[in-house]
Amino acid sequence: MGILSGLLSAGTAYAAQPEPWQMTFQPAASAIMEQIEWFERYTLWFIVPITLFVMALLAWVMYRYRASANPVPSKTSHNTAVEIVWTVGPVVILLFLAIPSFQLLTAQYSPEEPKLTIKATGYQWYWGYEYQAGDAPVSFDSVMLKETDRAATGKEDKNAYPRLLAVDNEMVVPVNTTVRLLVTGADVIHSFSMPAFGVKMDAVAGRSNETWFKANKEGMYYGQCSQICGKDHAFMPIAIHVVSQDQYNAWFAVAGKDLPGAYKTLTAAIDADKNVSVAGN
Repeated sequence: MGILSGLLSAGTAYAAQPEPWQMTFQPAASAIMEQIEWFERYTLWFIVPITLFVMALLAWVMYRYRASANPVPSKTSHNTAVEIVWTVGPVVILLFLAIPSFQLLTAQYSPEEPKLTIKATGYQWYWGYEYQAGDAPVSFDSVMLKETDRAATGKEDKNAYPRLLAVDNEMVVPVNTTVRLLVTGADVIHSFSMPAFGVKMDAVAGRSNETWFKANKEGMYYGQCSQICGKDHAFMPIAIHVVSQDQYNAWFAVAGKDLPGAYKTLTAAIDADKNVSVAGN
């Protein structure tokens, strides 16, 4: 049981990806996404009763005031009580929705001081990343992984590297670190979307839009371009690998000179940590 639990805990790092017939959000991996999930549940407490009430009201009106049961229609044009209720009621409901909505927006636009800045550029149809840190900036392209390249890149596990979502070079960031993301486009409009982080920002040519995220769980996270951008729009995935600070430092030190070697070193370090975790259990 100890070994099994260790394997399961290792596998959960790859949980934040679309699932067949999924109807809910991906598991939250940031405080912002946790707030978004809470707000979604909160609004349902208003939406569901309102929907049921309106449906019941329509059914009652259709039955009570149908032509056969009410051949002589009423000529009433005003009802003060009803007008007060349908004016004040929506205003109160909107206030209950507006206050937490503004709080969420404030949190989204009030990041902590970023420790890392990454520029993401959308191309037709892939992403380019540039790390604006250190004396030797790291930059590379991230293209959807071809099925024929799985063996060469060591990404044969389709649970960890799912078809049409895995890429050749993932964005690598340290856990619990505020990352400033500068998003732009090189041609048409793209959109950088990472559901598990609660991030979605348009990539517009000639303009630099800014957003941020702070991942609080290690693992591989997947998103996609969320702006229809041409014939290969569906094949423009985003992959972010959240690792420990030490693993990130080791990857970054090598990535500027030998990107494939940096990923191999990172994979080896992660596998070693998993083996230690399984042995410990």
